Amino acid sequence: MSISPPLRPTYADRFQCIGSACEDTCCQGWSVPIDRAAWERYQSLPPSPLKVLLDTSLELAAPADGPPKPESFAKIRMNAQNQCPLLTEDRLCRIQAQMGGGMLSHTCATYPRVLHAVGPVQEKALTLSCPEAARLVLLNPALLEATAPVGNEALGSNGENRSGTALAGNNPTENDPAGKEPIAPPPQDFWAIRGSVLRLLTARTYPLWQRLFLLGVFCRRLDSIAKGELKRSIPDFLADFEASTATGALRPAMETLPVDREAQLDVVLRLAGLLLHRSNIHPRFIEAVQAFTTGIGNGPGATLESLTAQYSFAHDRYYEPFLRRHPHILENYLANTVIRCQFPYGKEGMKPGARPEMAREYALLTAQFALMKGLLIGVAGFHGDNFSSAHVVHTVQSAAKHFEHHPEFLKMAYNLLVESQMAGARGLAILLRNAASAGAAGEGRPASPGISAPVPPGGRSALAPDPRGTVLPA
Repeated sequence: MSISPPLRPTYADRFQCIGSACEDTCCQGWSVPIDRAAWERYQSLPPSPLKVLLDTSLELAAPADGPPKPESFAKIRMNAQNQCPLLTEDRLCRIQAQMGGGMLSHTCATYPRVLHAVGPVQEKALTLSCPEAARLVLLNPALLEATAPVGNEALGSNGENRSGTALAGNNPTENDPAGKEPIAPPPQDFWAIRGSVLRLLTARTYPLWQRLFLLGVFCRRLDSIAKGELKRSIPDFLADFEASTATGALRPAMETLPVDREAQLDVVLRLAGLLLHRSNIHPRFIEAVQAFTTGIGNGPGATLESLTAQYSFAHDRYYEPFLRRHPHILENYLANTVIRCQFPYGKEGMKPGARPEMAREYALLTAQFALMKGLLIGVAGFHGDNFSSAHVVHTVQSAAKHFEHHPEFLKMAYNLLVESQMAGARGLAILLRNAASAGAAGEGRPASPGISAPVPPGGRSALAPDPRGTVLPA
């Protein structure tokens, strides 16, 4: 892998909403914030039936820690079906239908796009909680081939990037609904590091689990450089790292890493349990969880040993052969997550003067990947030889609608890894690797609580949902 000029993937520009043809709706199941600029536009509307509906459907936010923030100044009051009352019978938005897309709030106008200002450049990813976005990302074998240059050459004469989207600071409804936040410069080596990450994730000379393990080494070394423990410049480190991975010299050492499917499944069960305990449960996610649990042989008397045996069979017989035929699916999932989460800096690490915790961001990425992979293994076991791309999209989309928008999920997931002693290099390797194990069989421990409880008819979990639910991001 040679160092290449940094490029910005542009696949998110191709997203188009399919409206009422969508099998899900983005107007149900979560809290939708309304930015202050949109609130003021709605307050100034002349009398009309839509104005009456808006007045009864919106309420000012009342955060416990002070006045409302400009990006979440108000929120939509959902109806008894936890659905936006502004939705028509054919599941289209009344605001957009009657007044045009320019009247939408920032959240409704941009979803499922995730917009980040990286200096003067706007970077886009997609949240896979939208079925059409999940299809666009997961099923495209050439997702990252369409790119735009990074730097002044990416800008048009009117302050827009070549995709036509206004950059941060030029359009107050994009990155800063208040229109007052100045453009902060990106970290000095952001684009070079991002390029190395994406090249590593798509380097098929290594199995995907080894690429991810190497990514952990990469992040820990960057942390060491930032702390002064490793006396290297970042450009020199990136060049040497890419040269060493290109030789394949690290592959034999990685083959000695531990394989423990039982420990891996136990963490997957616990991560899934966080979603069931902490989120409002939607019917599509219930379907995915039921397929997963059935696919790993869950039922009365199931032990972690018996579940692991079926989990291993589902992986070897159905999941792994399918992913071998479609290697781009999980590569694309990871690449989109990298861009969406501004990996390896993270949202906090991108702030001026911050020191990013790249090893922690890597642990969070691994937790998300391990959960999604584990769910897909069980779903593959449920569908058997009929396991298809449609099942992948359904599973990823329904799970993403829970954890990508849950305000505390990543923090809880990281705490779970720490408590399970899986946050270090060895534990994260166990979450990544599924090669046949030569180790001893499990000890017949009970399955993790929270995942084996049956979901009652009517699409409601017996477990109490978190009152905060999921949040459609501002």
